[in-house]
Amino acid sequence: MKIGVFCSANNNIGEDYFAAARQLGQWMVERGHTLVFGGTNSGLMECIGQTVHQGGGIAIGVIPDIVERGSRRSDCVDVDIPCDSLSQRKDLMLAQSDVMVALPGGVGTLDEIFSVASSRSIGYHKKQVIIYNVNGFWDPLVKLLDYLQAKGMIRGDYHTLMPVANTFEQLTELIGE
Repeated sequence: MKIGVFCSANNNIGEDYFAAARQLGQWMVERGHTLVFGGTNSGLMECIGQTVHQGGGIAIGVIPDIVERGSRRSDCVDVDIPCDSLSQRKDLMLAQSDVMVALPGGVGTLDEIFSVASSRSIGYHKKQVIIYNVNGFWDPLVKLLDYLQAKGMIRGDYHTLMPVANTFEQLTELIGE
């Protein structure tokens, strides 16, 4: 299975988020899954890329030209898929992946979550983006989604588009095999 991972590219974040990225990467290697990620050399992206690559797994990096030009490409990328923009990166990551997982992240990760969920909601694909709520990181987002759901702003149940995993066990169950 190819698992696309959206996550932070910042280094100055809590160690618990790095531990979660390593745990997911190790689990992927143990089960022979392939990582599809943004391919940068910082933050949780580098962490999960290193974990998969050094563990003997395959890390596919979908890397915008601007990242390459800025010398921010991870050395842990086994397969490099170049692209021209962040929009193209999202499209290519989605095309390469069987399921998407959102680790803690910022504006870029939010963009990726909502891009996958909204494109699924109108029928472009049937893939989920699982929100991995490491130590309650995504609680404010979940509260907002619950509010939008209660106000009728989301058709159907948003959990079918963006299920929330509050534990690693829930995450692996949602990923399936």
